[in-house]
This record gives sequence, structure tokens and C-alpha cells, in this order.
Amino acid sequence: MAEIGSLPLFLETAVAAAKRAGEIIHKGFYQTKNVEHKGLVDLVTETDKACEDLIFNHLKQKYPEHKFIGEETTAACGTMELTDSPTWIVDPLDGTTNFVHGFPFVCVSIGLTIGKVPAVGVVYNPILNELFTAIRGKGAFLNGNPIKVSSKTELVKSLLATEVGTKRDKSTVDATTNRINGLLFEVRSLRMSGSCALNLCGIACGRLDLFYELGFGGPWDVAGGALIVEEAGGLVYDPSGKDFDITSQRVAASNHHLKDAFVKALGKSA
Repeated sequence: MAEIGSLPLFLETAVAAAKRAGEIIHKGFYQTKNVEHKGLVDLVTETDKACEDLIFNHLKQKYPEHKFIGEETTAACGTMELTDSPTWIVDPLDGTTNFVHGFPFVCVSIGLTIGKVPAVGVVYNPILNELFTAIRGKGAFLNGNPIKVSSKTELVKSLLATEVGTKRDKSTVDATTNRINGLLFEVRSLRMSGSCALNLCGIACGRLDLFYELGFGGPWDVAGGALIVEEAGGLVYDPSGKDFDITSQRVAASNHHLKDAFVKALGKSA
């Protein structure tokens, strides 16, 4: 069993892996991309695959006894089981569509769970050179400086982030847009950055006040960012208000003041 005392070393290893992958993303960001489709609008590039290989190789050399879950390997193999063992959960390039379009909200997301509980989180945007990090119980940081969630207390003064996802069937699109329509009467304004992990980090550093997303890709989208929010003094929960489940593909985040009103607004707009 991994010792809690090892967490700083685990973080150091994750940061090194994220920065190496970030070099590949930064280089590829300004070049012509070779794009494949996982669905109608769900994209994957050679950079996604190269970064996942690099990150897993780096982590496996250090911790061969640990488990590993990655977006691209799961997409290819169709297997994903989160156990109590120390497990690295990796999105090698969150915001692939942004990457393809040259929109600079892209990141590497690396989370380590122990006993299915996030213990280390790293989210790195190599285009904007922003490194978000957290260790459970030790606070959250942006480029080494402590960060905290916003202190907003009213929805109407809050900035909301969400995403529309990659499904384009009519029932999903209608449900998504109807929910957004309802929420727009409750909040100040709405943002869609195209990256679940960076939206969570936006909550953590107070740029955003509210975030929810339904039906995102998998635990790799939230494994790093969820811990960063919590360590920044925020809350991560199911949009229904129930406890957050890292495998559920449902997430909401805010500060403590806004949670109850946000959950109520999400329920009304569903």
C-alpha cells in the first residue's frame, strides 16, 4: 500500500511527466494535425496517443506496481476498472478539439487515486504555461502559488461553466440546451472552455464560480481537477447534490456558499 508520506514524490513524478507531455503538445499545437474521429465530433490526434504513451512509460518506470487508466488506451481496449490499488488516471490531452483548432485551452491531466480516493492531482496547460497541483490535505497551487475558490454567495453574481459534450442526437442536444436556457436566468453569464479539467481548475482559482458537466468521457477528465478544487476549499459533487463518484461521468463544482442554490437551479432546469 502506498504510504501517505510518498505523496510529495508521487506529485513530483506526475509534474515531470506532465511537463514532458506538455512539450509535445506545445510543439504540435503550432503544426498541422493528423486528426481521427472517435465519433461525429469527438476527435483524437497523434499527439493524444504520443502523450499518453510518454506519461505511462514515465510513471511505470517509477511505479511498476501501480495501476493505470488512460483515455486513449481505454478507448482502444474498452476496459476500465478502478480498484483500491494506487491508480494513475490520465487524460493526455484534455481539450483535443481546442488543440485541433488552435484554441489555447488544452491540458494534460494526471490524477492518482489510493483506495479510490484522489490523492494527487496535476493539470498542466503548456500553451498558457499554467501548472495546477494538489496533494490531499496540503492545499492547491497554480505555478507554486496557493489558490482558493471564489467567495461568491449569489448565483446571479456567479460565472457558470459547462460543456455541450460530443453527442449530437436530438434528445441529448435538446436536454443540454434546455438546461442551459434555464440556468441563464439564474447566473451572471456562461462560459465553455472545451476542457473539463481546466473548468475545474477555473473553479479552484476563483476564475469561475459554478461548473457542471454531464456525460463527459470518463474519470480521466476529473481525476486531477476534482482534488485541486477540494484542496482550494471548494466542493465537488454530483449535479443532483449527492456525493461525487469519479466513475459516474457527472460532476458539479462550486464553493460552499453556492452549492445548495446551484443544485436547486440544476434540478429546476433539468
